[in-house]
Amino acid sequence: MPTRILKLSAILAPLALVVGCAATKAPFDYTAFKAAKPRSIVVLPPLNNSPDVNATYSMLAQVSYPLAEAGYYVMPVALVDETFKQNGLSNAADIHAVGSKKLQEIFGADAALYVTVKNYGASYTVLNSVVTVTAEAKLVDLKTGTVLWSGEASANSNEGGNNSNPGGLIGALVTAAVKQIIHSTTDASHPIAGVASNRLLSAGGAGGLLYGPRSEKYLKE
Repeated sequence: MPTRILKLSAILAPLALVVGCAATKAPFDYTAFKAAKPRSIVVLPPLNNSPDVNATYSMLAQVSYPLAEAGYYVMPVALVDETFKQNGLSNAADIHAVGSKKLQEIFGADAALYVTVKNYGASYTVLNSVVTVTAEAKLVDLKTGTVLWSGEASANSNEGGNNSNPGGLIGALVTAAVKQIIHSTTDASHPIAGVASNRLLSAGGAGGLLYGPRSEKYLKE
């Protein structure tokens, strides 16, 4: 028996090492970002891979603030959206397909932010209802088409909450029913999208955006 255990350990040890290595994410390479030194950003309407039609404009309405706080000039998103519509582009997928040089020619920005909403909405179980928003983004240099940065972030309505209910099973069922009514009659995902946007686009964190030229922390990273 001890011999079999030793043989099994010898087989599993390399596998554990491989799994551990796979789980370790390499630090983001900011070489291209630091060389490009973008000052202005045009935000494209986000692609929506969720079933909720509100996702694109909910996210679009909330990405400018963290970018501005990070020290960048952000082209007014309403003006950008209207410019695309005036040019016959109202679909996010078509807008994302526009070449980087063409975007630079139209808006004069240094970089474009491409956002994709992966999850947006509530998931229901018998005893709970959880709103989750997940988005990924990449910042592209419009002069060269080089990806300067990419990242992903998520937020949900149960973070930091206590799922226990003093009312027992009946209380939990009533709470779940109320949550479902609220989530089905209002866009409960919108404030959660704001949290996800801030996590995704705030500067200074590990793997996050670098600070822009309007920040006092610019070039100090």
